[in-house]
Amino acid sequence: MHKADFIFDYSTPLVCTAIHHGHYLRPEIADSMILSDADRKREEDPYTGFFTAFCPNRIIVQTSRFEVDLNRPHTRAIYQNPEDCWGLTLRDKPLTENEIANSLLEYDDFYRRVKMQFDELLSKFGRLIVLDLHSYNHHRLGPHAEFDDPKFNPEIILGTNNMPDENLPFVDGLRDSITKQSFEDRSIDCRINIKFPGGHFSRWIHHIYGEKATAVAIEFKKTFMDEWSGELDFIKQQELRNLLIKGLSATLD
Repeated sequence: MHKADFIFDYSTPLVCTAIHHGHYLRPEIADSMILSDADRKREEDPYTGFFTAFCPNRIIVQTSRFEVDLNRPHTRAIYQNPEDCWGLTLRDKPLTENEIANSLLEYDDFYRRVKMQFDELLSKFGRLIVLDLHSYNHHRLGPHAEFDDPKFNPEIILGTNNMPDENLPFVDGLRDSITKQSFEDRSIDCRINIKFPGGHFSRWIHHIYGEKATAVAIEFKKTFMDEWSGELDFIKQQELRNLLIKGLSATLD
């Protein structure tokens, strides 16, 4: 069974997800892993589960994307070669067919559980809003190198993927509501479909539910943590989450 927390009270059509939050590996997957914990965590989205905590309906995945990546299509969900995962060498021996098959069973089980919960919300509200929360690196050249150019790396990215055109105004409104707020005595840089338009998960939601679902892939630049040490700036993370909450509240109103 895939390690994921499904927390639903069905009081709202809003769902927040953190599907790359996790770091856990099944023992048989961990056994051949030679990538260090620190290097692996750098490519995961640690602490993103915190961003979901305000929402009564939320999904926080505890399994690492290095076991199975739920934001990729079924055929690409298992990292087997360096080109699958940022050029990183992961293992000292290839995965067995059985290990791959078991990871894909976890993938299928996750999507089955998601659909069951989303169907329940749709039957009650007739619509669905999903915030698919992620974080991204902007300091890739090393801990003492320059940060990536902020011109191409906004602090918050809203991805619309294959969202039905009828639902795009919601994303425009959310961006406007976020940028109108003060963040560190300035307006925060929040843009749409820069670098990350969204992955398979939001694409799957729109494919299954069409205009009944609005799935926004939200990427927070890792300004709230040190990418290389993993140290969290909790105050800054709280401020970013509050920006999201206020922006969402204004947009829904």
